[in-house]
Amino acid sequence: MKTKWIGLMSVFCLLLGQWSWSEEAPPIEQWKDKTVLVFTPHPDDETLQCAGILSMLTSNGNKVIVGIYTNDDKGSLDLEMTSERLARIRRVEEEAACAELGIPKENLVWFGYGDGNLEYADPQRLRGEAARLIKKYRPDAIFTVDPGSDYERWHKTDHRMAAFITKDAFIAAEWHLYYPQQLLDEGLKPYRIPMAYYYYTDKPNCIVDITKIIDKKVKAVAKHVSQFPPSVDKYTPEMSPEAYNQIKVDVEKEAKDGERFVERFRREVAP
Repeated sequence: MKTKWIGLMSVFCLLLGQWSWSEEAPPIEQWKDKTVLVFTPHPDDETLQCAGILSMLTSNGNKVIVGIYTNDDKGSLDLEMTSERLARIRRVEEEAACAELGIPKENLVWFGYGDGNLEYADPQRLRGEAARLIKKYRPDAIFTVDPGSDYERWHKTDHRMAAFITKDAFIAAEWHLYYPQQLLDEGLKPYRIPMAYYYYTDKPNCIVDITKIIDKKVKAVAKHVSQFPPSVDKYTPEMSPEAYNQIKVDVEKEAKDGERFVERFRREVAP
């Protein structure tokens, strides 16, 4: 009976949220003075998928916080590379990419999990860390990997876990008894997410035109030097003109939509 009541109340809140946001809220490209929280599996996923809209948001005076689940310390083919060194490199690259988008390094929150190991972390603890971030910043919208609208999507391991654990954290942030110590010890009150934008989605219902700032997205992506050849094979901090041009080709190809460049999301009201 309790479960049924909670389900009905959630439907009511969902309908209320859909009415208020659809009738009153401007498109996210026009938002001003709001807070947006981004969850990313690795330090580069949000750049690849959201750099355009994040740049728009910061340019319009919005606050963007980025929660990074892993330190991405495994993705190198350089046999002389170590995990510790790669983690430091990826951190510097992420800070540089976010700076390109107007996000200061003070707004980056590193969860510190090892690359490829997110799925083997304690899920209750991980959900609590995500819920804490939500309750602390109380965002007007969250960007995260799409967990699937009516099915469990396949993702590479860290992407899959980031999608599901963030979605679970939505509920944990709303109901204080999931992590009561966050209220008792830290004063973090419950919070309900008004809006979610899911990236890496195959069911987009929100298209953002980034044509005017596609070059800024290319520059941000190119800050992740160690992710691309030749540096991924043999690390060098310098990016060759050839490598940069290839990144530009790939980013523009991914974003191409007729005569414009776009980013695609699945938008969910009162998720």
